[in-house]
Amino acid sequence: MIAFLRPVHRQIMLAVALAAVAASAFLLDWGWLPRYLPLIAQGVWTTLWLTVVTMSLGMVLAIGLGFAQAAGPMWLAWPARVYCTIIRGTPLLLQLWLLYFGLGAFFPQFPELRQSFLWPILREAWPYAVLALTLSAAGYEGEVMRGAFRGVPHGQIEAARAMGMPRFTLFRRIWLPQALHRALPTIAGETVLQMKSTPLVATITVLDIYSVARRVTQDTFIVYEPLVLLAIVYIIIAGLIVLFFRKLEARLPARMA
Repeated sequence: MIAFLRPVHRQIMLAVALAAVAASAFLLDWGWLPRYLPLIAQGVWTTLWLTVVTMSLGMVLAIGLGFAQAAGPMWLAWPARVYCTIIRGTPLLLQLWLLYFGLGAFFPQFPELRQSFLWPILREAWPYAVLALTLSAAGYEGEVMRGAFRGVPHGQIEAARAMGMPRFTLFRRIWLPQALHRALPTIAGETVLQMKSTPLVATITVLDIYSVARRVTQDTFIVYEPLVLLAIVYIIIAGLIVLFFRKLEARLPARMA
């Protein structure tokens, strides 16, 4: 932590942040905060798990999409490229609404589905939020992984093939680790962007931290303080994401060796 704060600009940023927090604590009205603490905790938890789950699932899909574009046959590369183009070319809010209002209106037409064990889940809003955020992350990260896979030195791949290394072992021990290492800084930034995209789920009634801030404003007519709290929460989560990926970057080369 001391090494992280060693650069002067980070010390200045920390001082400014602490001064802003202190001024907010003493100059603003926080009398409403104890009443809404349970909702705030629930909203923060929703934001966290949405970010972690959708980025994890999205990365699994992105590895396949990226590898298909970088080294797959044409019948796999073109569908992967079309998918990434569509996802990157349409707004996430549109994708979310298409899934929620599209599939959400389509499923109830099947009585068998409404009587199945899946219906209590499908009638909720959060599965559509998870699906939309996951597909969006996969589309963006698929392009990142495509470049990362192509950036792995081709000579290493040819040398491993010449030694008779099986394809899956080649992918697991050489291609994938080096591609992930190259893509990690970009993935860190995309994870922060994914976290900042989670407020869109409020449009389909999922209760995240943004929804809580909006509810506080509607109930109390207090506007500024909930927004300040919202900004502080997002900054803290973004900082934790950055620290996590920096530690991961430092450890990954040792694992590759």
